[in-house]
Amino acid sequence: MTAAQADLQIDRPTVADGAALWRIARDSEVLDLNSSYSYLLWCRDFADTSAVARNDRGEAIGFVTGYVRPDRPDTLLVWQVAVDSAYRGRGLAAALLDGLTARLAAERGLGSVETTITPGNTASERLFTSFAERRGARLEREVLFDTSLFPDGPHDPEVLYRIGPLSTASPTPSA
Repeated sequence: MTAAQADLQIDRPTVADGAALWRIARDSEVLDLNSSYSYLLWCRDFADTSAVARNDRGEAIGFVTGYVRPDRPDTLLVWQVAVDSAYRGRGLAAALLDGLTARLAAERGLGSVETTITPGNTASERLFTSFAERRGARLEREVLFDTSLFPDGPHDPEVLYRIGPLSTASPTPSA
């Protein structure tokens, strides 16, 4: 953890964080925004496989939402990662991802991470590429959902990033 992250706490989200997660996702201007209701449900039903960063006042300022794939219980699918604009550029997204995966590795024996990224989302591409490097893991990419599969208008393809197997050693600290 860097000095810029020292005053931050990373833990499980609670239902009370749902509104803040929705706002952070909305303000990111790159994530597909889900309904506010879905963020409330996520904080209730998937808190064990998600993480939230809090500032020194206890306010949610960043998050990673994810779930364990039912057909692959050692695989975490990362749904969304976002950091409030006032806290970007401090390595918080990497710290959230590292913290969540370390927790899940200890609790569940996590072996791999998956996420989808639309082409051109450079920040996410860098985040997950550097995560794979820190964990000494292989990174594979393939189109998971082609543009033609989305019924609600133009949508970029979703490229699956599969990272694993994850090293059992602690990751190199994020910058």
